[in-house]
Amino acid sequence: MQDHPTDAPTPEQPAPVGISEQEQVRRDKRVRLLDAGADPYPVVVPRTSTLAEVRARHAGLGEQVVTDDVVSVTGRVVFRRGRGKLFFAVLQEGGGLAPPEGEVAGDRMTARRLQVMLAQEARPDRGLPEGVGADALAAWKTDVDLGDLVSVTGRVITSGTGELSVLATSWQLAAKALRPLPNLYEGAELSEEARVRARHVDLVVRQRASDVVRTRAAVVAGVRAELAARDVLEVETPMLQTLHGGASARPFTTRSNAFDLELYLRIAPELYLKRCVVGGLERVFEINRNFRNEGADSTHSPEFAMLEAYLAYADYDVMAELTRDLVQAAYRATSRVAPDLLLPEAAELVGEWTHLPMYGSLSERAGQEVTPATSVEDLLALAERVAMPVGPQAADRRHGALVEHLWEHCVAPTLTGPTFVRDFPVETSPLVRAHRSQPGVVEKWDLYVRGFELATGYSELVDPVVQRERLAEQARLAAGGDLEAMALDEDFLAAMETGMPPTGGIGLGIDRLLMALTGLGIRETVLFPLVRPER
Repeated sequence: MQDHPTDAPTPEQPAPVGISEQEQVRRDKRVRLLDAGADPYPVVVPRTSTLAEVRARHAGLGEQVVTDDVVSVTGRVVFRRGRGKLFFAVLQEGGGLAPPEGEVAGDRMTARRLQVMLAQEARPDRGLPEGVGADALAAWKTDVDLGDLVSVTGRVITSGTGELSVLATSWQLAAKALRPLPNLYEGAELSEEARVRARHVDLVVRQRASDVVRTRAAVVAGVRAELAARDVLEVETPMLQTLHGGASARPFTTRSNAFDLELYLRIAPELYLKRCVVGGLERVFEINRNFRNEGADSTHSPEFAMLEAYLAYADYDVMAELTRDLVQAAYRATSRVAPDLLLPEAAELVGEWTHLPMYGSLSERAGQEVTPATSVEDLLALAERVAMPVGPQAADRRHGALVEHLWEHCVAPTLTGPTFVRDFPVETSPLVRAHRSQPGVVEKWDLYVRGFELATGYSELVDPVVQRERLAEQARLAAGGDLEAMALDEDFLAAMETGMPPTGGIGLGIDRLLMALTGLGIRETVLFPLVRPER
């Protein structure tokens, strides 16, 4: 949306370094308004109806209809034209609406846009029963730029082409925009980098950006409603923790001056949610932020939203059914709010899903039997045969890590629908119960959708003696240089020693859930993703 300045910077007010000529013109207008006693940023402006309400009340009017409805509406000026004694503008409310002349159309965009007309004087013969006056029209021409927020008061009419409009009798600036909106009239689009660095602009000019935000809100609401219907209680647990645990990940560190303590941003809420279960809150969940000081790519973000839920007297089979119901509730929410955002492939989320054993599927794909007893040497030989690189670190060359990496290399690319990959190596899952009938594996599944991990679920380990042994081993790995190993958390172990019932747990990435539904990258599903500052 490109504006054309009507004034140039004066010699007394040269444009500062980094400020464009157009921005300087807008700053000069602000100064002129203030000098004239006008407030370009008033506390309140008249507003009796939203643009969507006006459209809803007057749907289906014909050409040159004059109603008795006098309204005050507000919005951002996204289009303006006219000459002489009649000017037109299009106001936009809310976010994420395309320019009027753009290719994007649809009910969501139309409902939040409305034309306003400013006639200098009444012309009943042309369907204009009132005028705004010469001074007010002149002020509009000189003071209002594209992107400004305005309030317009007038009668609801339709133009000669049948366009629903507000015929102004007065108007007022609500906020003067000092930066112009981008020019999108020539088919150009904001780059992904521009969108994430200036999401406020993205929301103004692009319908899809607003749709993603509204869809995310609907998805989270749908997930919460599904859990509430099962009598699962939402709780909040600490994000600042004295020890990091609940997942294998490298944490962010910070410091509390008040307590003179080194602290960690949480990598998972698991250990605190399990304390809730111990304390008798037997069905709990949390949706909140996790922080992992690791790489960032199209499916990973250092800061991300996660749902974790724990149900006493459930196992990983029950949690698989719950996860399927939650994902399908999210699918229904997206279908209701923004069906055009849904990938066609997302329809595969409806119905039953596949269950696949990790060791069995790897054996079948690799053409040789792989079991919990397979030696590290044999796994390294298999890795070489299938051309899978193996890191030099000791953590990458243990049985469990090799089996999981081999599975990801050989089997994950072959998955075609939502799949629960079940029964993981015991050494990579220190918080999970040993399998009830298969030695060497734990009752854990990962849910894969279109090639990436969407959720994970467990039959939780509740034996405090075994849990201590597992965490002690993690502490030894950490001492040996494994930056992702967990700490030995005595407070958590003390809670477990109080007695924890049999429990099932899940972790479901909210950002990845949006990715599974829409096909967007993680930076598009997060409203304000972390980006490296521009120099």
